[in-house]
Amino acid sequence: MPFGQIEALEHDGVQLAYERAEGAAPTFVWLGGFKSDMSGTKAQALAEWARERDQGFVRFDYSGHGQSGGRFEDGNISRWLGDTLAVLDGLTSGPLVLVGSSMGGWLALLAARARPERTAALLLIAPAPDFTERLMWPGFSPTQQQQLMSEGRLELPSAYSSEPTVITREMIEDGRKHLVMHEPIAFSGPIRILQGRLDPDVPPAHVMALMPLLHGSNNVRLHMVMDGDHRLSRPEDIALLLETGADLRQTLAR
Repeated sequence: MPFGQIEALEHDGVQLAYERAEGAAPTFVWLGGFKSDMSGTKAQALAEWARERDQGFVRFDYSGHGQSGGRFEDGNISRWLGDTLAVLDGLTSGPLVLVGSSMGGWLALLAARARPERTAALLLIAPAPDFTERLMWPGFSPTQQQQLMSEGRLELPSAYSSEPTVITREMIEDGRKHLVMHEPIAFSGPIRILQGRLDPDVPPAHVMALMPLLHGSNNVRLHMVMDGDHRLSRPEDIALLLETGADLRQTLAR
């Protein structure tokens, strides 16, 4: 699908590609998933929804992703969180709705903790906080774990690309610095979560373990899509995403 004007923001020696639409507050910010980029179906649909309503909107690619510079295998949660905060600080003003998909859900929670005065609401799609530790590491065989620690990297087949996914020891070890699911999460704004019951990558049990930690907010809603997978990119899934965005916009306007 066509982009608008793609620009670049320099951060930590890397050019981060982004698209920004000026508009009414709050600004919706798209935080993509692991090895995903801002050209995906959900990000594009949300961008068009925002433009039609003159709603502020920003989407971008983390370093090593999409149209941004840098190498994917040099990335980790610290770097991608730094990218996110650079975008929030450099490209937005006023209240924000952070829309985090998969890994982006983890980064949204971390960014909300780092910028609590800016983050008005969270919209999380198959959120994967702590995925390096809770989902990825235990999913490796003992042989793979040993190889990763001794050689520093693993190459794994990807269900979403013909190229293997490179996992580094640094990514696993860095992820341990940013774990959030060991204690209550202090966010008081509205939270909406969309989750596919048939998601093989971020299983519903992971999201159900997250829910009790969100009691800082008295406005949390989980929508379980009974026949939904990880992508949640079918027309009916996109409609639900946009309805949820509209719900948050209305809630914040009250």
